Order: sequence, then C-alpha cells, then structure tokens
Amino acid sequence: MKKLAIIAAAILTLSSCSALSKINWNEAQLAQAATTALTAASISDAQVIALSQKTVAELDAQNKLASETYQQRLGRLLADIPDVEGLKINYKVYETNEVNAFACGDGSIRVYSGLMDVMDDSELMAIIGHECGHVVHQDTKKAMRSAYLAAAAREAIGAAGGTIGALSNSVLGDIGESFISSQYSQKQEFEADEYGYKFSTEHGFSPYSMCNALEKLVRLAGSSQSSIVQKMFASHPDSAERAKRMRAKADATQGK
Repeated sequence: MKKLAIIAAAILTLSSCSALSKINWNEAQLAQAATTALTAASISDAQVIALSQKTVAELDAQNKLASETYQQRLGRLLADIPDVEGLKINYKVYETNEVNAFACGDGSIRVYSGLMDVMDDSELMAIIGHECGHVVHQDTKKAMRSAYLAAAAREAIGAAGGTIGALSNSVLGDIGESFISSQYSQKQEFEADEYGYKFSTEHGFSPYSMCNALEKLVRLAGSSQSSIVQKMFASHPDSAERAKRMRAKADATQGK
C-alpha cells in the first residue's frame, strides 16, 4: 500500500490538473491509474504530434471560428511565415472575448478574437512569437504529455492496448482544455518572451512589440476586463516583471 501511495503522489505531482485532487482513490484504482499514467508518460514525440493534431481538431470542432475579417488579418500577418524552424504552421481564429492564444507541437496556432481586438499588429505578432517559442523550446510537447497524463490518471484512457487514435472526442476535449491551461515555469516564459522578441523584430516589427503586449496584458488584468485575460495569466506568470525585462532589452537595442 505504501508503494501505491508513492505512485499516487507521483501521479498527482506530475499532473497539472487540479481536479485530480478531488478523486477518491481505492487501491485498485491506484494500481490501474499508475499503470496507465506510466504508459502515458512514455509516449514518443511522434505520438505527441499525432495527439496534438487530434486534440486541435476537436478544439476546432468545439469552437466557433471568428469572421473572415479576423482570419484575413491573421493570414496577412503570417503570409510570409510558412513554417517555424521547419515546422509547417496552420492557423485559425476562435470567436471569443477571451484574450488568449496557443500553439501546439504539430504547428497549429490558434488565436482568440478577444486577443486580436486589444492588440495591434506588432503586439499580436509578439504574442504569436511567444507561443511559437514554447513550441520551439519543446514546452508544448511537455504540456501535451502532462495533459495526456492527467486524462490517463483519471482512467479516461485504458492502460492495455489503448492508442491515441482510439481516444474519444470527450477525452480529446479534456486534454485540449488541460493543455490550454498548462502552467509554464518562469524560465520557460522568459525564454518564450525572448523568442517572441526575436520573432517580431525579424519580421519587421518594433523591438518594443513584446514589452508593449505584456504591458497591455498587465493593464487589462488590473481593469474591469480582468476576467477575459484570466486564462492567459494563469499560464503566463509574472507578466509585469517580464514586461520590464523586455522593455530593458528594447531600450538596449535602441541605445537608450
């Protein structure tokens, strides 16, 4: 029983899903969940990409696409960016007032119309670059594995013979929500900010694009609109400090 308790603790530590703490485990469930979780943790990079593709397809089915005006604006910004360091990108805009965006390890970029409403083109490019940075640095693969692990620990996925192709739409939807709400470390966020800075400046935008976007998020979080940026701030901690770092970098670039 002690061994099972240790395994259960490991599952809860690895998983980013707070709902797990509310599950009442018995010994049989612990054994099954532990076996399933270990299977989930060992999936390959190719399987993570396949899982990302299926998860994003389910999120696309669940979310209404924004009007053509949004799609065209995003398409114009990304027209000359067919790939990110060899990863072919595809993009869509979801219609929602939430301020958020995410990118997956299969090259999918999804932007919320609420984010596009509050960001100018340069700020939007910096945010997209930031999300691409998480892909380039493998953060999204780790986050997708954790989301899969959380589903496995809830016994949503069978340990014996289960395949990504056999996952139900509801499980894929749960994995997608867990992935979007993934928590990244401060180090991961700093590195993604650096990539967002590089991404936006290399495509002709101001060195201040990244810091302006972060400063705008900080202002929104402190305003009556705070609820619409809640998800983005849940996964992007210390935004004020990050904005300060990016402004200092931009100032140094400009010789100030």
